[in-house]
Amino acid sequence: MKRLSIAAVLLFASFSIAQTDHPIVLHAARLLDVKSGKLIKPGEVLVEGDRIAEVGTSVARPKGVEVIDLGDRTLVPGLIDAHIHLFLHPGAEDLQTVQESVPQRTITATVAAREDLMAGFTAERDMGSEGAGSADSAVRNAIDSGQVPGPRLRVSGNAISILSGHEDALGYNPAQKVIPNSDQANSADELVAVERAQFKEGADFIKIYQTGHDEVVNGRFTSPFQYTEPQLEAAVKEAARVGRKVAVHATAEPGELYAAQAGVASIDHANVLGDETIRLMKEKQIFAVPTFTIFEYFAGHAASPAAEKRERDMLAIKLADFKRQVAAGVPFAVGSDVGPFPHGTQAREYTLMVKNGMTPAAVLQAGLINGAKLLGWEGQIGSLEKGYFADIVAVPGDPLSDISVLEHVAFVMKAGVVYKK
Repeated sequence: MKRLSIAAVLLFASFSIAQTDHPIVLHAARLLDVKSGKLIKPGEVLVEGDRIAEVGTSVARPKGVEVIDLGDRTLVPGLIDAHIHLFLHPGAEDLQTVQESVPQRTITATVAAREDLMAGFTAERDMGSEGAGSADSAVRNAIDSGQVPGPRLRVSGNAISILSGHEDALGYNPAQKVIPNSDQANSADELVAVERAQFKEGADFIKIYQTGHDEVVNGRFTSPFQYTEPQLEAAVKEAARVGRKVAVHATAEPGELYAAQAGVASIDHANVLGDETIRLMKEKQIFAVPTFTIFEYFAGHAASPAAEKRERDMLAIKLADFKRQVAAGVPFAVGSDVGPFPHGTQAREYTLMVKNGMTPAAVLQAGLINGAKLLGWEGQIGSLEKGYFADIVAVPGDPLSDISVLEHVAFVMKAGVVYKK
């Protein structure tokens, strides 16, 4: 029998880690106050059960306390990724959803969830199981029950698209009836019916493909819309009826405008936003989720020179418009679209948002404060405050000076349980 490495044994042992029955004090050289965008020096957090009991430069030492000294590091709230795909891994997306069974993909998704957690991501929004249906609900439930380690999850099941639209198994022999990666709806009534089915299967929110077939033509980015504003409004109203939200994949106008008019929670990718769309997003606090990392990855891993040129042309247009969006005050959340690139590496998204025009403090606030709002955990995660969940990571150096330190998480705690030390 092949022996497991010590690291593997410890990792599998973490599956059964229980909530500690004694208080813990975390001590580090610095602590990030996300809301003020400042550091506390030194920083300490008192954890009791799954919650933060006290934060400051020096906290109480209750009887039986365990003190964990993290040295010359910064305590940061657990990272949030608002756009992930647990059921995807590097390779041909369409092929893996056809060639790999849902049970196999579900096992792979649990591994991906563990990798994301160990990289410091304690909360994520899974933006479509890509043909695996409600299997993401099973992964979420297994994490919540302590069967497997992973982040807090908001899941959507399959994304919703139109017949012959984005992710509809295009390019295959129609006679083979290849299953699409999305659930199909072609009218407002069908959208509502599909939403209700997805909620029955465990979806926390709805993801809709609002654009598809992206192209760069004469230096301009184009992508046809899939749903009208009234159709999207019907979807948003149905989700709101049961206290839930709608997110859209949207990359161009007028699809993004229709989504903003309908009042979606987020416009993901948001490559080129029109002036009226920006105005509505600011007014309604609709978050743009840029997903730079996936664009960078596709440009660097293109299958041909022509494909690479297309990806780089698209990225150049996206970068120019992002700077305009930042200047206009568009509200942002941070999401990487991890899955097609390796899980556990998506802190790169925070780095790229700074590289492309935002300050480290603004990106951290977008990722953590806005991310908590978008995922529906406002006041519970995204900040190190009394009463919040004890979702805490430690990074080397100062993230306000060098945001890339988030790519080197040294310590991970979720709900008071230490997963990486």
